[in-house]
Amino acid sequence: MKHFIYADNAATTKLDKDAFNAMLPWLQEEYGNASQPYSFARKPKKALMEARTLIAECIGAQPDEIYFTSGGTESDNWAIKGIAEKGKKHHTIATQIEHHAILNACRRLEHFGFQVDYLPVDKQGVVSCEDLVKFIKGNTELISVMMVNNEIGAIEPIEEIAKIIKAKNPNTIFHVDAIQAYGKLPIIPKNMGIDLLSTSGHKIHGPKGIGFLYIKEGTKISPI
Repeated sequence: MKHFIYADNAATTKLDKDAFNAMLPWLQEEYGNASQPYSFARKPKKALMEARTLIAECIGAQPDEIYFTSGGTESDNWAIKGIAEKGKKHHTIATQIEHHAILNACRRLEHFGFQVDYLPVDKQGVVSCEDLVKFIKGNTELISVMMVNNEIGAIEPIEEIAKIIKAKNPNTIFHVDAIQAYGKLPIIPKNMGIDLLSTSGHKIHGPKGIGFLYIKEGTKISPI
């Protein structure tokens, strides 16, 4: 008998049986549209709010700061493009080792005339905070840094980066792609200086096609 060994949980994970069983009632019996006003929608609406509240509690946030998406790629794109959509063509910074969901979104901004700089990392894949200070400008509107790299596992000094950003330009919005970190490292965005945070369910034994974007209260971002 051949045994199959899977060693790529950074790419995706097997759906947990408890998660699967928790989903079933809402896929079969209680399939109502949670946004509708009639009685059949009440249970799904209540379950949706309970899920949002539970997730918010896990990261020390408020329920209305949690916005469900179709996964990490949508969350990343909303963070990058949603800030840019506010109008003025400001300056954006991302690291050179971001996921393509971020890099491709940044290249899209460049296509429309936005200025984007790509922050280098050292041989361990870690951002130099000294370099970051030099990159931040008066019109830097967004900086995006992943918390854990999906290929080499480098862990970025997020809290230190946040302090540098806010000290250099308090108006700059700090986005963190936490898709490889969520559920594995302690994450409290408010305590870490994070304004936007992307996650994805299928990295932590949840289903594919679900994630969320944490948007700190008061952060101005356009819908897409």
